[in-house]
Amino acid sequence: MDQLQIIQNRIYEFRGQKVMLDHDLAEMYGVQTKVLNQAVKRNIERFPSDVMFQISSEETQD
Repeated sequence: MDQLQIIQNRIYEFRGQKVMLDHDLAEMYGVQTKVLNQAVKRNIERFPSDVMFQISSEETQD
């Protein structure tokens, strides 16, 4: 399987938007999910407000 196909398989539709989960992004970048999320929090001003959102545990059950 080529790299493009691997990435495409990690794109989901949620709330009507195409998204990638933090753990998939972390794996792609070769870091722990915790490290990726810490980097985002440290640099939050670099990200447009519509580029990410957090889902609740109830939403993951659906």
